[in-house]
Amino acid sequence: MVRINDIVEEVLKYNPQADVELLQKAYIFSAQAHKGQVRLSGEPYLIHPLEVAYTLTKMNLDVPSIISGLLHDTVEDSYVSKEEIEDYFGKEIADLVDGVTKISKIELKPSEDSKVENFRKMILAMSKDIRVILIKLADRYHNMLTLNFLTSDKQIEIARETLEIYAPLAHRLGIEWLKGELEDIAFKYLNPYEYRKITEKLAKTKKERESYINEVKDLIKEKFEQFHLKMEVSGRAKRIFSIYKKMVQEELNIDDIYDLIAFRVIVDSVKSCYLALGIIHASFKPIPGKFTDYIALPKANMYKSLHTKVIGPHGEKIEIQIRTHEMHRLAEEGIAAHWKYKEGKVFDPKEDRVFGWLRRIIESQQELKDNKEFMEVFKIDLFPDDIYVFTPRGDIKELPKGATPVDFAYAIHSDLGHKCIGAKVNGKLVPLKHILKSGDAVEIQTSPTHKPSKDWLSFVVTSKAKTKIRQWIKSEQRERSIELGKALIEKELSKHDLSFSKMLKTGDLLTIAKEFSFETADDLFAGVGYGLYTPLHVLGKYIPEAEKPTKLQKIISTIRKGKDTSIHIEGVDGVVVRFAKCCNPIPGDKILGFITRGRGLTVHTIDCPNILAYDDQRKVPVSWDLNKQYAYPVRIKVLGDDKKGLLSEISTVMSTHKANILSAQAMTYPDKSAAGIYEIEIGHMSQLQKIIKSLQKIKGIRSVERVKGNA
Repeated sequence: MVRINDIVEEVLKYNPQADVELLQKAYIFSAQAHKGQVRLSGEPYLIHPLEVAYTLTKMNLDVPSIISGLLHDTVEDSYVSKEEIEDYFGKEIADLVDGVTKISKIELKPSEDSKVENFRKMILAMSKDIRVILIKLADRYHNMLTLNFLTSDKQIEIARETLEIYAPLAHRLGIEWLKGELEDIAFKYLNPYEYRKITEKLAKTKKERESYINEVKDLIKEKFEQFHLKMEVSGRAKRIFSIYKKMVQEELNIDDIYDLIAFRVIVDSVKSCYLALGIIHASFKPIPGKFTDYIALPKANMYKSLHTKVIGPHGEKIEIQIRTHEMHRLAEEGIAAHWKYKEGKVFDPKEDRVFGWLRRIIESQQELKDNKEFMEVFKIDLFPDDIYVFTPRGDIKELPKGATPVDFAYAIHSDLGHKCIGAKVNGKLVPLKHILKSGDAVEIQTSPTHKPSKDWLSFVVTSKAKTKIRQWIKSEQRERSIELGKALIEKELSKHDLSFSKMLKTGDLLTIAKEFSFETADDLFAGVGYGLYTPLHVLGKYIPEAEKPTKLQKIISTIRKGKDTSIHIEGVDGVVVRFAKCCNPIPGDKILGFITRGRGLTVHTIDCPNILAYDDQRKVPVSWDLNKQYAYPVRIKVLGDDKKGLLSEISTVMSTHKANILSAQAMTYPDKSAAGIYEIEIGHMSQLQKIIKSLQKIKGIRSVERVKGNA
């Protein structure tokens, strides 16, 4: 258990002038505020802020940050107010605590939009003071260490959020040890089977691995002594999640991975780094294409090091990182080593290249109103694997791995991206979807009349390119739909001797638009152009019921008769409803409708990747009408041991929960495992969840998951 003396001791190691008295005062204040409170583990609540503050000392953070770690839950979980903290500890600490409080209010099961709004608040808090997110990361780290006291559903939800958001944030902030810890803990809960396999493998080979590490370390020391080069060397097993990613990427079994060990060589200067690299390559056979120079071209988070892979003793592949003491400090402390805290200084992400990614995210959160698109670009900027390419003038542009000439063009300027018709890479013409590599010289060819293509969205990878292309497409589609809607309405009005231009001039069309809950007449025209409403709907709002010709009444009556489905469409009647096969929505899923010209309304799950690319103007809020009972097909994948009677047990579960099996596919594998894809009919998500939980209880079942689409 961490004590306040441990925290003070750590702070004094890197900051001998630290205000110890203020730290002690914050500890007493926190202890009083949390008096009598306990965590789910049964431990006193005070243990949590102490652990958070101690983690912050590992980042060598300043005293205000450490104190904010001690106080970060006092406003949210006790009687303390922000004003009281300001009275006791000053405005700087009060603002830090307030910032952490605001981004800590993420409920475990809110709506998706609510959760995204919380992330937007987190970005705004980061833009004001980066220390807020460092404190939040320390808070999340200790919460992950005590995740075993929560229910399994909450464990999975928090672990997934940690892997998707907080671990990448730690990486972007350069705190690699914290990123690794968060990934491994999250992986433990998200894929316990693979986690257990890897940990068991590492445990079995621990003695052998330690012996090998010592052998290689001795060899490296011996070689460096011959050149009288001062150095430190250490070795360790790679992290569990890192090993798993390699297994997935290279389609390997754990027994087929041999480069499980990484070594780190630390020297005194940059010059010595390159000399050390020469010694390593002279002593061990380097593996072609496995050398990366992050000193000449640092990562986006300013990480610097030389990485190389070589064939070590006994033919084992090993990774060796070479860096200076200062580079190592930067890699351990991350952003805290770059950012200097000064009294009264406001954080400005424009000041340092290390914050370039944060600037992009801040711009995205201001420009993108759609929460799904915001989260997409947020995650794109959190997962970089950077390359460096050159402009015709010789300037370096940093792009994520997989970037194309179109990404490059948008990185220079939005207009250049919009007008891009071709590109030369290293003097040769290439397709626009060509994948760029580090060191490429890129020249963009343009045409003043050219416009972006929707097809570009299938290959661009940068958040800026995706955002700008979508914005242009939406604007262009809206203009076309407005013109089409005008033409359709004008044509229908003329059939009944009504003047479109006169109704527009008198404001009659604006009045009709507002009856459909539109703000402007153009919104109404776009709605008709998209197919959301027909010209007859518009006419029906204008002509009084008594004056409508009998034929017109019949037509309007016909189009208002909707197909009897379990879907309720807000403000719309008479639209043919289909369910998207790409995501197979079922009652209980959050859903969204999309108007397709000539095909009515298609219902998708709200997180379906396909609907993200669709035009917002044609998306329609829909909900389930649970008063109507229908059977919906859904597919589940069951992975387990290949044993007799398993199929019978699975069928029994389906029958018990009154689910009709439409089809079943079974496969067996050499490792004595089996997989089955079952298509069943259900009435609601709750029924599916009960089936999945019952299947998971069957002995020999490893995993059960819902399969969306045709995958």
